[in-house]
Amino acid sequence: MGGLRRFEDRLEQLISGVFARTFRSAVQPVEISSALAREVDNSAQILSRDRRLVPNTFHVELARTDLDRLEQLGPALTSELTGLLRDHAANQSYVFTGPVQVQLEAAEDLTTGRFRVRSQALSQVSSPAGDPTATQVNRAAATLEVNGRRHPLLPPGIVIGRGNDADLRITDPGVSRRHAELRVEDDADGVRISVHDLGSTNGISVNGKKTESARLADGAQLRIGNTTMTLHLVGGAGV
Repeated sequence: MGGLRRFEDRLEQLISGVFARTFRSAVQPVEISSALAREVDNSAQILSRDRRLVPNTFHVELARTDLDRLEQLGPALTSELTGLLRDHAANQSYVFTGPVQVQLEAAEDLTTGRFRVRSQALSQVSSPAGDPTATQVNRAAATLEVNGRRHPLLPPGIVIGRGNDADLRITDPGVSRRHAELRVEDDADGVRISVHDLGSTNGISVNGKKTESARLADGAQLRIGNTTMTLHLVGGAGV
């Protein structure tokens, strides 16, 4: 409650008295902050005795009338909401998979004064070689899609993990430093992809089934830690 009180105090400095009165019959910013905190609490997943994983991206859906009013506050509101979530997470020993983001969006099915929160844990994905270009992705016979972005897969393959030495680094606390290897073979019969567990703590699953190693077909879904990845093969080939 102390964090919410400080949040309200900061809001009073941002909003003039006249503007604040327009919120009486609409969504109050402090209502959103409380809902975000509840969303985090309800979504927490146990990682260890002292650490719990929580979502880091939040979409607050509102009626257009509420959204228009709140947008008059500019980026200050989402900045305050993000700061409050970080404070709440620190007090509860929560762990985020990546930067905290709060977005306000319009929803046509909501009326003034009503809103809902959607959340997701999205890890950051990076490569020592830098982000692939569109040309590299388009020319690749196989790509791995993570959080909406595709990464080209070339022989002999890549190591996926949380450590700095991984070829594809994922900031997911459920991912080991060297979690899994994707092996890529390209010959006259086409490209073949297989996944192999590198002795990770939480293991890997392919299409919902736990495995230590497996050949992957087009559209296969690979899950490590709390991150799901999708394999795409040119032409939709199998293996």
